[in-house]
Amino acid sequence: EGVTFENSPAWNVHPLGCENLVVNNVTIRNPWYSQNGDGIDIESCKNVVIANSTFDVGDDAICMKSGKDKPGRDRGIPTENVVVDNCVVYHGHGGFVCGSEMSGGIKNVEVRRNLYIGTDVGLRFKSTRGRGGVVENIYIKDVNMVNIPNEGLIFDLYYGGKGAGEETEEELATRMNADAPEVSEETPAFRNIVIEDVKGANIKRAILFNGLPEMKIQNVTLRNIAISAKEGALFRQTDGLTIENVQISVPKGEALIFAPTVENVKIN
Repeated sequence: EGVTFENSPAWNVHPLGCENLVVNNVTIRNPWYSQNGDGIDIESCKNVVIANSTFDVGDDAICMKSGKDKPGRDRGIPTENVVVDNCVVYHGHGGFVCGSEMSGGIKNVEVRRNLYIGTDVGLRFKSTRGRGGVVENIYIKDVNMVNIPNEGLIFDLYYGGKGAGEETEEELATRMNADAPEVSEETPAFRNIVIEDVKGANIKRAILFNGLPEMKIQNVTLRNIAISAKEGALFRQTDGLTIENVQISVPKGEALIFAPTVENVKIN
């Protein structure tokens, strides 16, 4: 509480395997160019509160993790029971982030009353084949974001290790065009997520869902969301999507775009 952490050579604050952890009224800073200069990475921890804190960093700001690939699955300790309340993020690759190292699972997380100003991405969920693990029961409420140069909200299950906006379309297409493997312990899953009461302005792309054909993003609710962006919301490889009182304002083009790989959509 009341501490400033800055200028780390990689991740700044990294609680690993902790229980009953409170991080309150801290300031975490890294240069914007610091490679892997994350703010705080909560890894395989239980019962965590992050509150009233400020982040201005070179990579993901507030990040949930639980180990990478087989070592993470073998450890098998999820990050669970987390509250992130009343935090501000300036520069960072993501404001609130799950993954991509989530092989032990992430569950029961509530994010509320957050503000992201100039963050590369607002809400960022990411993983890739080989990770395994399940991200589930995530509830996000009362988030404001402005001046976001990439997505306001992204689910990317083809994460390639680069920061938002750094990967070319050709690199992403190469991974997306690979043959889908059988579902196994190496298949990551994201499901049962509610995001509501979100406002965003001056965003490049409002929303992107990019799941895997063998394990689609499942059961996501978007409610009471108002975003003005240069590009609309694009949904791919999703099964179970509820859109309620969502307003996407774009200067041209479609506000909501659904690929044929999206199933079971309810729009109100």
